[in-house]
Amino acid sequence: MKKSDFYYELPQELIAQHPAERRDGSRLLTLNKTTGEIRHGVFGDIEGLLRKGDCLILNDTRVLPARLYGIKEGTGARVEFLLLSQKSADTWETLAGPGKKAKKGSRFTFGDGLMSCEVLESLNNGNRLVRFFFDGSFFETLDRIGEMPLPHYITEKLEDRERYQTVYARYSGSAAAPTAGLHFTKELLDKIRQKGVEIGFVTLHVGLGTFRPVKADNIEEHHMHSEHYHVPAETADIIDRTKERGGRVVAVGTTCCRTLESVYREKGKICEHDAWTDIFIYPGFEFKCIDALITNFHLPESTLIMLVCAFCGYENTMRAYKVAVQEKYRFFSFGDAMFISD
Repeated sequence: MKKSDFYYELPQELIAQHPAERRDGSRLLTLNKTTGEIRHGVFGDIEGLLRKGDCLILNDTRVLPARLYGIKEGTGARVEFLLLSQKSADTWETLAGPGKKAKKGSRFTFGDGLMSCEVLESLNNGNRLVRFFFDGSFFETLDRIGEMPLPHYITEKLEDRERYQTVYARYSGSAAAPTAGLHFTKELLDKIRQKGVEIGFVTLHVGLGTFRPVKADNIEEHHMHSEHYHVPAETADIIDRTKERGGRVVAVGTTCCRTLESVYREKGKICEHDAWTDIFIYPGFEFKCIDALITNFHLPESTLIMLVCAFCGYENTMRAYKVAVQEKYRFFSFGDAMFISD
């Protein structure tokens, strides 16, 4: 298939610039992947759409305040660093801009001297390997001076940075939020449990490569970045029980979907596993684990909309997106959601 097959027209004003007033007050488009039927509601309706015996799988990664602004020693030039992946206790692969000001050996200070760094190496992909210097805990210092790495299409300031975290976020390591989970409240999750739906967690640390544009015209030539994930034994047991009783495995977000399908592809079943995945899911993919998907509305020509098309069918997906635009749903990270099931 061609990249252009996944293009759709989106008015700029439909790109959500801020979260909904209430997390579960976002709108919800429900799509039946068998019949193509579309219904409209609010996210709080999800409790009624889940069935007793289903399980809900959530990604409990926590977003790092991974954007840092450094002052170059000697020149005073201002350079932005975006933390991508941790290589050791004090060393990270970063995206630096402007890159020409962050050459090997350059040193920078952050937060009025609370932290400093030295560029160790310019990598083949254009990123920088950076060693940081700090007193005490790196993550506590980062929490004081870092900013949330909001996507480029969000231009308004985020007043409460916890709104770019899920209410169940536990393990720091993501450069972006697993945004389908932003709609859940603790109260809604309690109601879902009381209904007889088991809830399990996986951890996949979202890298910015998730949002890397597809440049190849033929999508099969696109190569995904790798992301680290962990599936605990408890979650594997929940999924096994769900399958045995005929319930549905409902993945919250493309990150959960990619995690579970990666494990099944590698191990032939869902089990406790810790690994890296570069799985690319596009139409023609055979799903082995998930039965339903909760997801936001994704960018045109992105790997994420390709995954949705793979799950519920190309025609169903593109028609649902067209309806969502007509109905003025809010799109992307802070936007509204879809529930796709049979």
